[in-house]
Amino acid sequence: MGSGELALLTPAEMASADREAIALGIAGRTLMRNAGQAVARAILARFRPCRVTVLAGPGNNGGDGFVVASFLSERGWPVRVALFGGRSALTGDAAWAAARWRGPVEPLSPGSLEGAGLVVDAVFGAGLARPVEGGVAETLAAASALPVVAVDLPSGVSGLTGEVLGVAPKAVLTVTFFRLKPGHLLLPGRSFCGETVVAEIGIPASVLDHVVPRAFRNAPALWQASLPRRSLTDTKYTRGCLTIVGGTAMTGAARLAAAAARRLGAGLVTIAAGDSASAAAYRAGDPGVIVSESAIETLLADQRRNAWLVGPGLGQGERTERALALLLASGRPVVVDADALTACAGAPERLRGAALLTPHAGEFARVFGPIGNDKPAAARRAAAETGAVVLLKGADTVIAAPDGRVVIDAGAPPDLATAGTGDVLAGAAAGLMAQGMDAFSAAAAAAWALGAAARCAAPGLIAEDLPPLLPRALAAL
Repeated sequence: MGSGELALLTPAEMASADREAIALGIAGRTLMRNAGQAVARAILARFRPCRVTVLAGPGNNGGDGFVVASFLSERGWPVRVALFGGRSALTGDAAWAAARWRGPVEPLSPGSLEGAGLVVDAVFGAGLARPVEGGVAETLAAASALPVVAVDLPSGVSGLTGEVLGVAPKAVLTVTFFRLKPGHLLLPGRSFCGETVVAEIGIPASVLDHVVPRAFRNAPALWQASLPRRSLTDTKYTRGCLTIVGGTAMTGAARLAAAAARRLGAGLVTIAAGDSASAAAYRAGDPGVIVSESAIETLLADQRRNAWLVGPGLGQGERTERALALLLASGRPVVVDADALTACAGAPERLRGAALLTPHAGEFARVFGPIGNDKPAAARRAAAETGAVVLLKGADTVIAAPDGRVVIDAGAPPDLATAGTGDVLAGAAAGLMAQGMDAFSAAAAAAWALGAAARCAAPGLIAEDLPPLLPRALAAL
């Protein structure tokens, strides 16, 4: 699988892909027929024959719905079609598909669902940009009481942001076409999609040469080629030297980060302790971690220390602000996490010089302002403002580069919602960067590996379980 298969197309980009395919000589009617038949075949593969209500809209999504209705009806399924807007609103390929439907068409209403065992939601597609209201909203809300198969996306879910615009039905199956949209992976939209199937409908992959997507689903094909390679001539120094600025109270955070970095191959990991008491606590941990009481300036003089992590468990105060300023002025790759981010609340310009920022939603809001309904746009804005890669954590983690590229990671299981997992993630990314990975690839690889490791864990996952599982997650590659 290459990056093309992982592309996420915005609704506008998907429309461009359709136009490119048509310009290559593939008729729009052919694309619509293939799309509707793909939905119908997915239904035939998963459901026993039953009464079906197809809810159709006035656009091409509704045209797909008419194709579904015809295909199922021809195979003996009892099908009822309810249309929003009336036949006169149908144009182009949608009107062609509606003309092929031989049964009656009734106005869309909650009564259309009476007696149905299955609902096909073909009202609105991924490009919806306004709230669903009125009778359509009532009908879609009522449909959630039945098994729903969504065409492209559940109506009401934004394909761009995953936001629910007013109301949307909870689908058990969503069939989309050619490529996923961001709304299939972003929350809350993802939770409305159920099983999601991507159907090929005849659009050649070559259209992506013209559409040029800027968002991708996180998977190894994006970054596997840049993973650190081992050599017989490696030493602990050539495999990367990561230094973590450790706090004096919450010493576990830096220790978790150090464990993750070492498990992913960093050759030498040092924790810069704030004082002798905290140094003693750090030395009581894993024996392979170096603990230093030297000043940050002294440690920076060692050019072998080629990557730094600042923030986990560091606390607030003069030491945090001074360490952050020194590191960002050093020109070394620096990962900024947790308390070091909070130290820049309302002043994102102070983060210029960082390579990677790893905020959760609260830290992001403190530094950059509210995320809003468009998480990728917020992460892109922060990346452009600081010049750093931004890894905005969550069940729908978004990784944004300053040049506008975005990766969405939807592989984090709920088990990761426990203290310390963010420290493991920051350490994993920093450890990969110490070995030469660029910040964008390292962030994506670390997020993917953390999710894969969590899925390997036994019930009762805690953060300490994750570092030993990280190599197993990547070993399968």
